[in-house]
This record gives sequence, C-alpha cells and structure tokens, in this order.
Amino acid sequence: MRTFIALFLLFFLISCKSAPKHIQSFESDILKIEKINDNIFRHISYIQTNDFGKVACNGMVYFNEDEAIVFDTPVDDEASKVLIEWITKTYRKKIMAVVITHFHNDCLGGLNEFHKNNISSHANEQTIILAKNDSAVLPKIGFKNKLELKVGNQIAITKHFGEGHTVDNVVGYIPNEKTLFGGCLIKSLKAGKGYLGDANTSEWSNTVALIKETYPNLKIVIPGHGKSGEPELLDYTVQLFKP
Repeated sequence: MRTFIALFLLFFLISCKSAPKHIQSFESDILKIEKINDNIFRHISYIQTNDFGKVACNGMVYFNEDEAIVFDTPVDDEASKVLIEWITKTYRKKIMAVVITHFHNDCLGGLNEFHKNNISSHANEQTIILAKNDSAVLPKIGFKNKLELKVGNQIAITKHFGEGHTVDNVVGYIPNEKTLFGGCLIKSLKAGKGYLGDANTSEWSNTVALIKETYPNLKIVIPGHGKSGEPELLDYTVQLFKP
C-alpha cells in the first residue's frame, strides 16, 4: 500500500511539473503584452514621433500547441528581445515566423532581434521594396498576395486586400479564433486618421469593406494603434475614410 501511495505521489508531482504554464499578460517599461484570450495576445511598444508624440504601437502573438507566430515586431530590438524571451523562455513556445504588415518602422523596427534568433520573417513583396528606402533590416521572405503559415495544428493567413494606410498593407487572420490583426489599416474606435503621408485615402474604405465581406464572422479585431475590439472597428474605419 505504501509503495502504491509513493508511486501515486511521484506521478502527481511529475505531472504538475510538466504541465504547461497558463499564459498571462506582461508589462515592463518598454513592452506590454495584453491577453485577449488563451491564444491571442496584443503586444504594445512605444515610439516617439514628431507629429503625434509618444505613440503606442500594436502587434499580435498567436499560440497554438507549442508554436507561435508574431505579427509585426515591437518598435525596436530591445523590446523585441523582451517579447521573444517571454514567448520562448517563459512559455517555451517556438516562434515559427514573424510577419510584417507594412513597411513603416512601427512594424519592423525590432526585426533584427528576430533574425538574431533565427526566426523567419515574411512580408508582402511590395513591403520589402518600400522598406529598402527606410530600414537597414529587411524581411527575408516575400509573398505576392496571400501567405498561409502553419502554427501548431492551425493556420495563420496573411492577405493583401488593397491600398489604404499604405499601398503594401496586409492583414493577419486566424480562422479558428475568428481574429483579425488589421495593423494600421484598421483604426480603433474614436481614433483620428493618423499619419497619411503614404496613404491612399480614396481606396481605404473599399479595402476595409472587402475585408469585412471576406471575413464576415470576426470576433476579435486588433488595430495598429489603440484598443482591440470587435468588427465595429472595420465599420468605423470604413466610415472614417468614406469620400
């Protein structure tokens, strides 16, 4: 009987030790990671701008099984290092890829740190061309209009729907979570139009309307800046840029 109890306790302790950690939010001076659900997280880092002051910039992390994918890097390598360690060391998930949603620095400013960690980087071919003028570090793998990457036993879809914030902007979609990472193409509620230096404002509404038509059952929408929400963020963006 004593042997049975000892074996039971040993098995229980081993099971507890090997059980995966429940993933929680995180915050430091340079990076915030907000839990949206058990598999979707918004990473937030901060960039200083001349026109808008200190701006919080969003990216997304998606977990499935023991793998992860990141949409947009934090704004610099220091914040990217914190994010990578949070994913790979704290929760022991393998980062399968980082996907850049357009060529501005708030999307790829921390890309070098991902490359240091041998993480593959993907972007629209237009993004790589445009980034050559602004960034010393470029995404390594280009795609034309659509990219599908496996994460665990699910897929993450990246697609170019048209011009808006920039000509190259793409969005990330997680089908099993009904989640859209809209990047700077999608505005948070009550947000202004923001930086328009590379925008096509005449097509912006049409592009977002096409996203809504393609993904009619969205539950979570993460914009490039500001709070996450539901599909009303798409409606708000369409109205904001209607001619």
